Amino acid sequence: MPPIQTRASSTTDGSTAASVGLSTPVDLPPATLARLPVYLRELNLLSRTGVEVVSSGELAEAVGVSPAQLRKDLSHLGSYGTRGVGYDVAVLQAQLGREMGSAREWPVVIVGLGNLGRALAGYSGFSSRGFRIVALVDPDPELIGQRVNGIEINDLADLEDVVPRTGAAIAVLATPAEAAQAVADRLVHLGVTSILNFAASVLTVPERVTVRKVDLGQELQILAYHEQRKSDEPVLAGPPASGTGHPEPVLTPERFPS
Repeated sequence: MPPIQTRASSTTDGSTAASVGLSTPVDLPPATLARLPVYLRELNLLSRTGVEVVSSGELAEAVGVSPAQLRKDLSHLGSYGTRGVGYDVAVLQAQLGREMGSAREWPVVIVGLGNLGRALAGYSGFSSRGFRIVALVDPDPELIGQRVNGIEINDLADLEDVVPRTGAAIAVLATPAEAAQAVADRLVHLGVTSILNFAASVLTVPERVTVRKVDLGQELQILAYHEQRKSDEPVLAGPPASGTGHPEPVLTPERFPS
């Protein structure tokens, strides 16, 4: 994954572009980008409890990284803190919020309202981070017209009307793997350039489109690997998961015709 652009550069008076609100982009390492939301979440918690200043050691311990790593990550944004004092929580919170885009509201459309899609649509944590669910889409006639958290489920056939009408800027795909590419193609054609993909497939998109893939099965397999390594006894492999049970509604291919 290539470095991500953010805003931070030195100015002639020794301050930084990020700290004075300029917009000079620099490359932000992907690993640093992945940690920034964790820092922001902890800063939000500190702010709500009335904490005004936090040291690098305290913040690092709370999020599970070393103080040196924390300082290095924040230095990309020009946030060096005050030696012997620490970081101003409100200032750092605002700076990270601006860089991560949570200082503004982002309209989101969820496509696929099976078990996973419904869970995502009902998640209350999105709004506190600047994401507003504006549209829900699914092709199942039994779901169309129902409401989740007050939002009506639209027909997938009306996607070309729903996205422009709601102004959705980010799409969440919770479709079967077989349908994901076709839906992604339609979203890209409608101008959506950021997609969070929960479908078990790799999407092919233009370079201008950013896709983040979330594979829950893969994450569980990684955890299983670590669990197996912790054990002194060999673990016998069970039957393939694909050969047992029944697919959940969200993974039913016929609900999303090609």
